[in-house]
Amino acid sequence: MYNNNEVTLVDCPRDAIQGIHAFIDTTKKATHINNLIKSELFDWIDFGSFVSPKAVPQMADTAEVLELIEPSENVKLLAIIANERGAESAVSFDKITYLGYPFSISEEFQKRNTNTGIEESFQRLQRINDIVKSPSKEAVVYISMGFGNPYGDVWSEQLVIDWIGKIAKLGVTEFSLADTTSEATPEKIKAVFEHSSRAFPDLNIGVHLHSTKTDSMAKIKAAYEGGCKKFDGALLGYGGCPFAKDDLTGNIPSEDLLFFFDRGNAETIYELQESFRNLIS
Repeated sequence: MYNNNEVTLVDCPRDAIQGIHAFIDTTKKATHINNLIKSELFDWIDFGSFVSPKAVPQMADTAEVLELIEPSENVKLLAIIANERGAESAVSFDKITYLGYPFSISEEFQKRNTNTGIEESFQRLQRINDIVKSPSKEAVVYISMGFGNPYGDVWSEQLVIDWIGKIAKLGVTEFSLADTTSEATPEKIKAVFEHSSRAFPDLNIGVHLHSTKTDSMAKIKAAYEGGCKKFDGALLGYGGCPFAKDDLTGNIPSEDLLFFFDRGNAETIYELQESFRNLIS
């Protein structure tokens, strides 16, 4: 267990529920997100996405959910976007601070996720970053396949570093390395973060891990010891990426993050778990 108030903890109800086929009531979504905000156990909430409802039907009501969210100065909201249209929609809402763009260094997965290749995605990111630039808004780039991939594309730590450097030249300072298909081992996680921390000491590089419950604590510890200061999770370890493998690999349990960084108490965490169970029931 580590007690470090400098870390940023992110709960991701968006990632937890986006693959659920049965549509969840808008009010239920907003109620759960408001419960997360009121707990103040998390610094950011990844609450929704402005993407095609055909691609992710569960997120079709993101704007309506946002209207029902009760904001807090202490908790920032993040929305995922996949193109310029999504960015233009998201920046129009004062409640949103961070706009997350998934940028894959796997050609195959980039096509699966945003229907574009890597170079076209980078050009799109340039345009998105121009849209996002504002004193009250900031882009967060998720480096998908940040620890390897199952598709046969070339991967290396240096490839990760090269792409972070290229994107940082656009003025982006917030990143998250995403283990989209749970390829990472604790050893690889620590090595990638040690490398990236040395290469980019002025950037805020977080981690978005998908993991089994068995491995989650070891992976959190490896990322932290490697220099990571921002961690994504989802209550009960729920969810995963619907554009990845057919068998969804769950998220790092937010409960494990709260325990590792000594935040909250058992009663509050239990209440949030019950809130989430009500959301998905």
